[in-house]
Amino acid sequence: MTPERVSVGQASAPALSSVSSDLDEAVHRCLVAGFEGTTTFPDTLKRLVDRGLGGVILFTRNVRDAEQVRELTDALHALRPDLMIAIDNEGGGIGHLVKAGAPEVPGSYALGVADDPDLTARCADALAGHLATLGINASYAPVADLQFRPDNPIVRTRSFGADPDLAARHLRAWISATEARGIASCAKHFPGHGGTVTDSHHDLAVDPRPYDQLWADLAPFRAAVAAGVPMMMSAHVVFPALDANRPATLSRRVLRDLLRHEIGFDGVLVSDALEMKAIADRYGEAAGARIALAVGADQVIVAVPDLEVTLACRDAVLDALHTRRLTEERVYEAAGRVRHLADRYAAPAVASVAGWDSGAGLIAARKAVRSRSLPAPIRGAHVVDLFPTPHPALNWGGEDLLTELRPLDPTATGTAVTGEPCDPSDLVDGILRVVGNSPLIVATCDAGLHPWQTHLRDALLTRRPEALRVDTGLPEGGALCSYGRARVNLRAAAEVLAGK
Repeated sequence: MTPERVSVGQASAPALSSVSSDLDEAVHRCLVAGFEGTTTFPDTLKRLVDRGLGGVILFTRNVRDAEQVRELTDALHALRPDLMIAIDNEGGGIGHLVKAGAPEVPGSYALGVADDPDLTARCADALAGHLATLGINASYAPVADLQFRPDNPIVRTRSFGADPDLAARHLRAWISATEARGIASCAKHFPGHGGTVTDSHHDLAVDPRPYDQLWADLAPFRAAVAAGVPMMMSAHVVFPALDANRPATLSRRVLRDLLRHEIGFDGVLVSDALEMKAIADRYGEAAGARIALAVGADQVIVAVPDLEVTLACRDAVLDALHTRRLTEERVYEAAGRVRHLADRYAAPAVASVAGWDSGAGLIAARKAVRSRSLPAPIRGAHVVDLFPTPHPALNWGGEDLLTELRPLDPTATGTAVTGEPCDPSDLVDGILRVVGNSPLIVATCDAGLHPWQTHLRDALLTRRPEALRVDTGLPEGGALCSYGRARVNLRAAAEVLAGK
């Protein structure tokens, strides 16, 4: 692979004045920008919107409360009514709207374990209904990746599971429920991130499997297309069996030949965020934007709030048109799909939004937890909860099991450990001194990915072999599994521990 880089601000000046106003607007339609601000936004963003910016993406940094988010989206739509306003809204631990009162639903893996498509639809409806009240019209969800590798670091409980048929039926339920709310959904990350051992936020991921082993991963995406999903997001993953030289986001073979021609998707194809190191470190965001659009993407996301990066991507696309490295036809094709999406989903705000089932998430989480044999209740236990710090790009959380257990068992105590301790032996000694003769519960979250959790867990169990094990990520042999760390996941596990 020979990476190509374009640095911020590298585009030549003639490109900025050498295209028609229609083509300039089309170029801007192909961009989705992140930004700073909760009540106001930068003048640079206003100028981008005025020139046709296709969409913005919101993050936790843009959220203070529900009223503020609605004021922000109203102000954005006042700039241009057909602006698409998007957010990652997968549920579970992936949610940027907790401060805005987001419905509490488990992640997709727990929904797959519960395997009740009606419950999945009710959870998706709650998330979409909440978006509608906030003036957000696009949700970068659901995840269509399969989770079958225990060492995959990024898909995990965001996936419905390893079974393509199970994932397909829950994708259909999710997409249909979201569509019924008038919110654009997005299946991601095509053609699948499940076969990797690298998080593409941090480095380029590779799925080395041969061609005939990739078809199961494609089944959920085919189901999403059949269900009418209006958006698809590409993966920053290299599939040597498909294209040995470029990640899917930058691959004509993957985006045009496979997704467009073979699978038949004709909606908006959006890139994963270009500042992710899989693209930024090897190509640069600007070159990534140009290449992605040239090979078949319709929109590229620049999620970082530094709008200079977005401008550099825009200028690289304009320069590519000027030098004929990118055709006008391709840009007009992409912009046309984005306009069609906006015509369909960027509707005027409605006076009220119908209510949703606010209890569906806890029902689903309970059904998942109780899907296998359960341990006997424990009262007055000390809970040692080991879990990694939240992923900076994905997780607003940090919830702990004790917080959910204490309202059910006020005699419970606990210790939360969110990173590798300086002196593990000293920590274990200190915990066991505090525990004394009380029952001990040891909870881990994806300990197989975090050796410090394994070491602490095993050290505690060596000295207290009767302690109860709990898994709060994927199942790893514990007596109880919550299948996620969303509040409802932990609450459902706490109910079992307390015998409620």
